[in-house]
Amino acid sequence: MLRQKQTEILINAGLHETRAALLENSILQEVYIERQASAGIVGNIYKGKVVRVLPGMDAAFVDIGLEKNAFLHVKNIVASRQSLADKQSITDFVYQGQTLLVQILKEPLGNKGARLSTDISIPSRYVVFLPNASDIGVSTRIEDESTRQHIKACIEKFSMGLQGGYIARTAIEKTDAWALHSDIQYLHKIWQQIQDKAQSAPDSSLLYAGLPMHLRVLRDLVDESVVRIQVDSVAWVNEMNQFIQDFFPDNLGLVSYYGAERPIFDLYSVEDEIDKALRRKVTLKSGGHLMIDQTEAMTTIDVNTGKFVGAQNHAETIFKTNLEATKSIARQLRLRNLGGIIIIDFIDMLDTVHQQAVVDSLVEAMDAGYSRYTIEAMSSLGLLQMTRKRTRESLGHILCETCPACHGRGYVKTIETVANEVIREVIRESVQFKPQRIKIICAHEINYYLSEEAPDILADVEETLKIPITTKVDEYYAREQYDIAVY
Repeated sequence: MLRQKQTEILINAGLHETRAALLENSILQEVYIERQASAGIVGNIYKGKVVRVLPGMDAAFVDIGLEKNAFLHVKNIVASRQSLADKQSITDFVYQGQTLLVQILKEPLGNKGARLSTDISIPSRYVVFLPNASDIGVSTRIEDESTRQHIKACIEKFSMGLQGGYIARTAIEKTDAWALHSDIQYLHKIWQQIQDKAQSAPDSSLLYAGLPMHLRVLRDLVDESVVRIQVDSVAWVNEMNQFIQDFFPDNLGLVSYYGAERPIFDLYSVEDEIDKALRRKVTLKSGGHLMIDQTEAMTTIDVNTGKFVGAQNHAETIFKTNLEATKSIARQLRLRNLGGIIIIDFIDMLDTVHQQAVVDSLVEAMDAGYSRYTIEAMSSLGLLQMTRKRTRESLGHILCETCPACHGRGYVKTIETVANEVIREVIRESVQFKPQRIKIICAHEINYYLSEEAPDILADVEETLKIPITTKVDEYYAREQYDIAVY
């Protein structure tokens, strides 16, 4: 019998950082982090100014006041969807210097600016309001046709005389008419405020920002499985309870204050789990392990048996390890928020029944999350290709940066390699400048190698060049840093 899922949410209100942890049956599944200096901007609405039109790319760059100009493709322009023309060009819809009301679809990532759309959408608890549309859609997660038709009828009734379209969210299924009506009224008030502000706001300015994280948690993550939300801020508890009372009063009492001395993220070892999610190696309970590598192009996951020898034969050991790996892979993708192309190198299985069982197990595990994904058939080499939709930065990108020692290579030159580079540079400088003496300024480990482990190297160079050579340690130098001073 399957254990019923029970979800708990922990919210940590830091001075300059907000963190939320979603746990299912006491196991961490998702982490959300928002920093004051770089708060999420997906969903923000701006009054933008077109600064460059690129017909060859069918796109335009729009200044919305951020560090990098944002990107607007023709397919994300409402007018292009309404046009009957077979072939459409970006120049048919925008021109340089034009002001537009735009919304951010994707955060800036790396060297890429934000992705924009003119198809504005404003979400609330039960519906998403589309000011530029006129139809009504219902979440595909609501499968019963009679329920879908009833929802559409209710929305039509409550939006009569109001302009715009709507998409009913999954949470609407168990709400009452009063809450739905309040939701629609709230969204139209927000839209009117945006329009009023756009009239007087300068170009490249923010018109509307989404809810702060602690309120977005209530709007986006609360469903029938959530049994408790703990928050370590009294002010936020009061604000969240007011939000609940205004928009879904049936959930009053869900939010409680966590006031213990022990940090809230120490509960269920959340801090430890976050730290583990930044490591390459993920240990499986059986003794096997995963190796996860994230690159610009894709994410690769390698499955290994490790110390697992529990099955009766080798083929069964491989099969059980791969099966266990599917559950861990799905959780790690969700926890680390990894997206794009993902290549999984399962341990080779000759039995096609075993191969299909592993694919089916991965599909079942991925269904527990909410992100869209596609999974291809397993190749003869045991490789499985899949994609997963990601709408925010991965956990690694948020919490980590490129290593200053290896510059992202994942390795550094050996001490011996750097020492030989230093010697070659000494000879080059000696030939060019004809100095009377030379000083090598380097890291401690390079100095130790040249003076203690291999002192003959410097002695031979001194004898060859006929000049004295000394070394000096700079404690702030990384292994591959050095300078040659000539006198």
